[in-house]
Amino acid sequence: MLSKSMEKALGNSSAIREVFEYGVKLAAEIGEENVFDFSLGNPATRAPKKFDDTIVKLIETTDSLKLHSYTDNAGIAGVREAIAKNLNERFGTDFEPGNITMTVGAGGALNTVLRTVLDPEDEVIVFAPFFSEYVHYIGNYYGVPVVVKPNLENFQPDMEEFKAKITAKTKAVIINTPNNPSGVVYKEDTLIQIAEILNEKQKELGHEIYLISDEPYRELLYDGAKHYFVTKYYDNTFVCYSFSKSLSLPGERIGYIAVSNKMADSKRTSVALKTATRILGFVNAPSLMQLSVKECLDEKTDLTYYEKNRKILYEGLTKIGYTCVKPEGAFYLFLKSPIESDIEFCEKAKKYNLMLVHGTSFNCPGYVRLSYCVATDKIERSLAQFEKLAKDCGL
Repeated sequence: MLSKSMEKALGNSSAIREVFEYGVKLAAEIGEENVFDFSLGNPATRAPKKFDDTIVKLIETTDSLKLHSYTDNAGIAGVREAIAKNLNERFGTDFEPGNITMTVGAGGALNTVLRTVLDPEDEVIVFAPFFSEYVHYIGNYYGVPVVVKPNLENFQPDMEEFKAKITAKTKAVIINTPNNPSGVVYKEDTLIQIAEILNEKQKELGHEIYLISDEPYRELLYDGAKHYFVTKYYDNTFVCYSFSKSLSLPGERIGYIAVSNKMADSKRTSVALKTATRILGFVNAPSLMQLSVKECLDEKTDLTYYEKNRKILYEGLTKIGYTCVKPEGAFYLFLKSPIESDIEFCEKAKKYNLMLVHGTSFNCPGYVRLSYCVATDKIERSLAQFEKLAKDCGL
């Protein structure tokens, strides 16, 4: 017999995966070239050549027993030192190797942090729209997600609602910028306001409130948009990072957590993260991947590919008459549904072989997410289908 929590999870299956799997079945029937699948955020650019070359070199020159052995639960010391140094040089931070914990991707990082700080019934604030798995991650440790709606003018968080929803049970706040699904980048003023509110509430409530910054899209920025490193604004911050998007390595599951020395009880917290990595069963991040990313910290995926796709899709859809949030980062575009129900709109889209994910799954009904990490020619050919869909919806 399955657990009640798993039965509930099965009943709330991922809308993204459902659409993707439908698209796969449809492709088998009518041909992959005739299906326009914008559902999955799977990178469409190759990993940098240096990364592949590094793996080959490591395998050829390193003792296999050492290369594939267990590492310290927090990760290989030299890797953590290189990451700390790289962050300090790029963002003016003050990290030491002990502030870095290597993880099994950003998902592993988030679960490790939440396991470290949450007690049952603790509340975790999330800003809509947000990656739906956050709810499951919080639920893994019997926490309670509390949703703050966005300002639909600019998709920055609604600060008044945020402040009002902080209670004595609030233990953490998750932010994600560049944002999945909207592609919006949080402004510096947004981060300053979040920090000011949290500092005020910490004093009022008499306990720490942790800010968890989920940053897998940090390197994917357009039109001069800037990433602001959150530890500069708020001491009690965990930065969760993944190389999945910046180096196109989603299947390799490699990332890290960075904790500032200014965090309350930071050294004990870093030890707790290390312990959480072990007791959650991750044991350690993949050893070969740790050593490989160490040599590629200044490498990036081909951002020009995504920039081109973004331009074609945004300009093409707005020309047809759709209203879209212009992406500043990541590789997603948020489109306003031209009919009241975003779920119904996505069902209509299937008639034209368009695989879209409804905004309701991101806690933002009325919008639809399109992932433009697909072949450029598919985006170009899809516009005719979007035009038919627009007419069908009376746009």
